[in-house]
Amino acid sequence: MLGSAVMDSFMTELLRDDETGISRAAALLRDGALVAFGTETVYGLGADATNADAVAGIFAAKGRPHFNPLISHYDSADAAFRDVVPDARAHVLAAAFWPGPLTLVLPRRADCSVALLTGAGLDTLAVRVPAHPAALALLRAVGRPVAAPSANRSGQVSPTTAAHVLAGLEGRIAAILDSGPCTVGVESTVLDLSGPQAILLRPGGATLEAIEAAIGPVRRGATPGAALRSPGLLSSHYAPSLPVRLNAATVGADEALLAFGTPLTGAGAVFSLSDAGDPKQAAARLFEGLRFLDAAGARLGLRCIAVMPVPATGLGLAIRDRLERAAAPR
Repeated sequence: MLGSAVMDSFMTELLRDDETGISRAAALLRDGALVAFGTETVYGLGADATNADAVAGIFAAKGRPHFNPLISHYDSADAAFRDVVPDARAHVLAAAFWPGPLTLVLPRRADCSVALLTGAGLDTLAVRVPAHPAALALLRAVGRPVAAPSANRSGQVSPTTAAHVLAGLEGRIAAILDSGPCTVGVESTVLDLSGPQAILLRPGGATLEAIEAAIGPVRRGATPGAALRSPGLLSSHYAPSLPVRLNAATVGADEALLAFGTPLTGAGAVFSLSDAGDPKQAAARLFEGLRFLDAAGARLGLRCIAVMPVPATGLGLAIRDRLERAAAPR
C-alpha cells in the first residue's frame, strides 16, 4: 500500500482521465494515497477526507505551515448534505450553483464521516460539488468525500494544468489525473452559512452578485477575531475547555497528558499522538486527542492538559502552532 506518506523515491503516475485512469486514481485514494485531479477551478490535491492519516499527507506534501480547514468535495448535493446541516439558503445555492465553483461552510452533523483534521477541528465543514466531468466521475468511483486544496507547494501559484502540478509535486504524491487545463482557473468562492448572516470568506468562481441574487445580502469578510472556517485564510484551531500546558517534562495525577513518544507516567488520563514520535501520525490524531482529553478531564475533574514537547520540524511546526494557540490566554 502506498499510503499517504511523502516518499522520496516513488514516481508520480500521470493518468489519463479515461475510465482506466479514473479507476486507478480512485483505487489510490481509497488506499490512502494522494492524487491530484483537475476541476473547473484549479487542480486539487486529493485525499480521502474520512482518513486522517491521508489528510495529514496533504499538509506534508504541500509543506503547508498550518492546519487550515480543507474543502471536502462530493459528487452531489445530497452526498454533501449527509455530512453537514443545510438550511434553506444552502438548498437554494446548491440548486443554483452545484455542480460549480461555490463552497459552502455549514455545521458538521454529529455523524459526519469526514475526519476532524480535514475541517481543522472546527464544528463546521467546507463542502462543494465540482463542475468537471472527470472530477465527478472520480468522486463517484471513490465513494467517499475527497479533501482537496490546490495541488501546489504552499505559497506557490495554484496549478491549472497537470504540468503545473508535476513541476511542484513530482515524487511527493502518488498520481495526477490529467484532465487538461482548468476552465475557471481561480479557486471556488467560499461562503459561510454557519450563522444567520451569510459571509463571503473568499471571492472566487461564483460571483457575489449571482449569490446575492439568489439569497439576498452577503457580508464581506469574516468577523475580526472569529475562527476562520475556510482554506485560503489564516487558520483556526479547536481550543479545549481545559487549560493547556506546553512542553511538559512531568505530569501530575490531576492532569491529562497529550503524549508524543513514550508517555510520561502519573497522568490522570493519557492520549498518545504517536508512541513512535512520528509527526505525521501525530498530526492525524491531534484534534481527536484534544477532544478525548477534554472530555476525560471534565469527567474526571482534571485541571489541565499537559502536552509533551513536539519537535519544530516538518509537520511538527504545524502541530506546535496549533498547541501554542490552544495554550494562549483566552
